[in-house]
Amino acid sequence: MERISWDQYFMAQSHLLALRSTCTRLMVGATIVRDKRIIAGGYNGSVSGSVHCVDEGCNVIDGHCVRTVHAEANALLQCAKFGVPTDNADLYVTHYPCLQCCKQIIQSGITTVYYAEDYHNHEYAIQLFAEAGIETKKVKLDYLAVDTNYQEKNRFVKTLIGKLDQCNVNLEEIDALKKEADKIFNLE
Repeated sequence: MERISWDQYFMAQSHLLALRSTCTRLMVGATIVRDKRIIAGGYNGSVSGSVHCVDEGCNVIDGHCVRTVHAEANALLQCAKFGVPTDNADLYVTHYPCLQCCKQIIQSGITTVYYAEDYHNHEYAIQLFAEAGIETKKVKLDYLAVDTNYQEKNRFVKTLIGKLDQCNVNLEEIDALKKEADKIFNLE
């Protein structure tokens, strides 16, 4: 049996963390790793105890949601809160860090940033990472998939099957499609 690589494992953790995001614009997860051990994780969402974007919508000013604390910042703040050093650690994040997170990552002593998706990669962030000697590596999550649109797909397939039931289509074909959809999506 071939095991999942460390990069795929930690990136999968970040994608899993992203599922906790309360941001309606982009779900992001970040995992901080030192010596192949997870020391912290974070996702983008509102300040503890405050309203969330999923509840009241984003509070966008100059193209940015000011309500949201970014995943990278939340992971770094978790380390600060619990006294966990981040010097010489690695960061796995679902999307390329923004300029502000880039600065925080540099100041924290992170040595390598692994990211799955490009996202408005700021030229100055790229420059700052290079000047600080922080390596950035793109790691596409290809070992397994974390489907953040499962519920929407599930509703769509149910609606589609309902429409097929109403059409004049071969019932055996519809039954076969229903069985396949149920097998794939565990429809109830």
